[in-house]
Amino acid sequence: MNCRGIRGAVSADRNEREAILSATRGLLERIVEANQLEIDEIAAITFTATPDLDAAFPAEAARGLGWSEIPLLCTQEMAVADGLPRCVRVLVLWNTERAAEEIAHVYLGEARALRPDLERKEVPA
Repeated sequence: MNCRGIRGAVSADRNEREAILSATRGLLERIVEANQLEIDEIAAITFTATPDLDAAFPAEAARGLGWSEIPLLCTQEMAVADGLPRCVRVLVLWNTERAAEEIAHVYLGEARALRPDLERKEVPA
């Protein structure tokens, strides 16, 4: 079994707790769906948020989904000129037999512009 990374990002509508949590929750749910992920296969998740998002920790969204046994870490994204504002990024470390090219990375909303090269069709069952 390998440990693979699933990348994803989403932008929150505003710097408010529920906006950050809702956007992050939607991203996590979409990553699970796109990869047919079993929660107990997740080794850890790192979240980053741009400096303009400080109303909530994105990891709180995972806790709200009941992911209480998964190690979670939040950190601040680098402040880069002309970077996407109000952006939450995730790196899900996943224990899987799948090959790297079979992984569906998920970028939602305005964050789709970050990695158009990773857009792909759904992973087959």
